[in-house]
Amino acid sequence: MNRVINVMRMQLTNRWVFIGIPLIIVAASFLLTLVIWSLVPEQGRYSGGAQAVMWYFFALGIQSLTLTFPFSQGLSITRRTFFFGTIALFTIIALITSVSYYLLGLLEQATGGWGVNGRFFALEWIAGGPWFHPIAFYFAVMMALFLIGFWAATIYKRWQATGLLSAGISVALVLVGTLYLIGSRQAWGQVGAFLGAQSQLDVAGWLAVLAVVLAGGSFLTLRRTEP
Repeated sequence: MNRVINVMRMQLTNRWVFIGIPLIIVAASFLLTLVIWSLVPEQGRYSGGAQAVMWYFFALGIQSLTLTFPFSQGLSITRRTFFFGTIALFTIIALITSVSYYLLGLLEQATGGWGVNGRFFALEWIAGGPWFHPIAFYFAVMMALFLIGFWAATIYKRWQATGLLSAGISVALVLVGTLYLIGSRQAWGQVGAFLGAQSQLDVAGWLAVLAVVLAGGSFLTLRRTEP
């Protein structure tokens, strides 16, 4: 456990990348949204700007591997310890961010949309339901994006551009094959109905399954990755 905590501390050596920039992204996106809201009619003031920091978790996944993995190997930290320390750190960061989004959503609703009837943190579909639904949704989205970036960076470290390109082509072929299968069976109506019936918790569950698969793939790839 002490070694895992040391990996977490090592990752946080560059706090600007892992904490400072996400805070700036949220603040800048929110302030820019307020400016835009001041220029549009009062009805229907919605913004998806809160998702900006979630996409940054994809970049964090890449940077958490490329910036610190070579250094960790110089300190004789095992790949297993590096993996679990990194995942533990970003699990905590994602959880804190998710709870913060939920609390800011409550504040947003209590202030009448920041006094301008706006929706930034408390979008209707996400904020509906019990308190743990939006938290689980935010958390699952951020962890899935983080692990996509982490595994992509690990594949690049392991097999360089050839491996990353092959992985990208494989994913594209699976997606195209899935779309072809749905289209050939004229099942778009059923697919649309299924997606429309999903709640925040349902989506969080599917993303959690994806995150587990990504974590497993990342761990197996990292075991033979050279710094």
